[in-house]
Amino acid sequence: MHNFRKQQSTDTTDTGVEKNDYPRATNGVVFGAIITFVGYFFMMMSFCSPYWIESYEESRSSFKNMGLWQYCFKDFTYPNYQFPRKFTGCHNIFSHEYYVIREWLLPGWLMSVQAFVTLSFIIIFFILIILALIVIRLPLKFVLQYEWLLVRISYLGTTISSVFMFLAVCVFGGCAYRRDWLMYPKFNVLGWSYALAVVTFILLGLAALIFHREARQAYEIRGEQKNLVMQMEMQEPGYQADRHHHSTSRSLHGYI
Repeated sequence: MHNFRKQQSTDTTDTGVEKNDYPRATNGVVFGAIITFVGYFFMMMSFCSPYWIESYEESRSSFKNMGLWQYCFKDFTYPNYQFPRKFTGCHNIFSHEYYVIREWLLPGWLMSVQAFVTLSFIIIFFILIILALIVIRLPLKFVLQYEWLLVRISYLGTTISSVFMFLAVCVFGGCAYRRDWLMYPKFNVLGWSYALAVVTFILLGLAALIFHREARQAYEIRGEQKNLVMQMEMQEPGYQADRHHHSTSRSLHGYI
């Protein structure tokens, strides 16, 4: 009879695993994860593309376009450089080509923009890993027991990243037309890379609002999730034997 009950318990556990009989990720978490992924995709395009600001084609300016890490010129001559040298083509800011004018190309406010976007990029990368684990329920017991914490971490990460992206677009938009930076700023216009950065912080802000609501709901039912994990552990083969052995050892220790 005991063997029959044990076999029945094992069959029930196997059937539950096969049917995936456990709480799935909520629609809010899945929707927030999709929004976060789309925002990360736009952020990556904005992060890598050299079109944060560009010149009008009609102006025939020697400055063509630039991004966070790249400048493009055509027969550009820096007036404060003592030797007659023309800069042509697209090169990385930290390349040897721009070594003599790097201090002019990379003012302090632009380095702060780079820092904000880079930190946001790194944070969202790890948040997407956490969200993927929540959605696919891997590892199952850990996610079920600490889902409220994982969702809260996702909320905090997306919030911080959204704030960083907001600061980045504000600083760049406010300083892009300074006369001590690019010459003839009135011939320049903010490009599509900058627009993607704006869309990114809006999407991340929306995802943060969704995760905030989901984190509150997950915190309220954290007790039910913990009880579910305990039930799953009780149905595992050998759980009762280990428990009985532990209780027996504790009783003998009390008698001794």
